[in-house]
Amino acid sequence: MRLLLFAVCVVLVCASADAWFGRRQGGGRGGGRGGGNGRVRTAVDRTRGAVRTAVDRTRGAVRTAVDRTREAVQGAGDMYRAYSDMREANWKNSDKYFHARGNYDAAQRGPGGKWAAKVISDAREGIQSAFRGQSEADRRADQEANLWGRNGGDPNRYRPEGLPDRY
Repeated sequence: MRLLLFAVCVVLVCASADAWFGRRQGGGRGGGRGGGNGRVRTAVDRTRGAVRTAVDRTRGAVRTAVDRTREAVQGAGDMYRAYSDMREANWKNSDKYFHARGNYDAAQRGPGGKWAAKVISDAREGIQSAFRGQSEADRRADQEANLWGRNGGDPNRYRPEGLPDRY
């Protein structure tokens, strides 16, 4: 916020400097050639350039934050869809496939989706280990499937025989 306030002040000072020194036509103080306003104009141009650079960087940072947030929300939706498909399919030995598929779909959204997949997968595994008595071997196998999908591996590696094509 302070940087933004500073940038606004610099712009106002630059505009004032232009009004006083840089826009005169003909005679008068500082209006002719070699009146010393070249240095002022150069300083003003440098300041404007710095402000433009700061504004462009801020825009880029905000745009990136918005993109990552959108990817994370969409990735969370992908994870939920895989979970609900797993519950609906109710297919024996399909757990690893749906883990890999949810992570794969979320990671395809971009860095935000990949982050969401990791957070959700780790939380789910932690809850299952703590409250549902999942064995260490099952937890490791689930995490392997999560990582496989998150890193772009084909989820069909874990697809059980006979699982309907709609999944």
